[in-house]
Amino acid sequence: MLDNLRVVLVRTKYPENIGMAARACANMGCSDLVLVDPLNLDLDKALPLATAHARHILESVRVTHGLAAALADAHVVFGTTARTGGWRKSLVPPVEAGRMAAAELVKGKRVALVFGSEDKGLENEEIQMCGQLVTIPTAREMSSLNLAQAVLVLLYECFRQSQPAGHAAHDQVAERHATHAEQEALMANIQETLSAIDFLKPQNPDYWLLPVRRFFAKLDLRRSEFNMLMGICRQVRWIAGKAGKNTPDKNRQGES
Repeated sequence: MLDNLRVVLVRTKYPENIGMAARACANMGCSDLVLVDPLNLDLDKALPLATAHARHILESVRVTHGLAAALADAHVVFGTTARTGGWRKSLVPPVEAGRMAAAELVKGKRVALVFGSEDKGLENEEIQMCGQLVTIPTAREMSSLNLAQAVLVLLYECFRQSQPAGHAAHDQVAERHATHAEQEALMANIQETLSAIDFLKPQNPDYWLLPVRRFFAKLDLRRSEFNMLMGICRQVRWIAGKAGKNTPDKNRQGES
């Protein structure tokens, strides 16, 4: 039921948490577990916590360097955070994240759930890569969850709200969705274009671009629309250049 769902653990410190997260994946029918730069990858310590039921998940776990590599072929990305404010705005609760993820999964999209390290969570640069941010409500006195507990809560909501397998098929073959890598290329192009027309503040443009990122994360962006937006950005930069702006047009991957 959650075949297209991926759990991504970033800079995990304790192999036991990897094992418990793998067990949570097995409980909810998710077999795609990716580790980003784990600080201590010891499968001998992880296996007892995973139990025999999740052994196959640990044995097939993929390790990447950097979060972008783990998300390159994903279409929709949910990041998790216990902190709020600043870079962490427009947070959704697990029940809403589960509903949104289930709606994307039934379309055949690949959805990624991203969890940060046990002590520091996700960095601001990693938060930028996530189209939606999820926070799990807790008692005010104890806002930090164990990593594997957080994984289980999010997977449960995705599992609970997923459509039955028989409803997941498309009536027609649809145009493919823009991947995360393509969306990141588009965001870089939009940032350069908005800077060229003085729409973005020169101080900390990544921060001021966040509302634009959140807006695009709500769209069901297709490849043809990605190409169209890339072309619009290129044309706007060309016009800005004619007006005296220094905006060299750069070839971008995936632009046609």
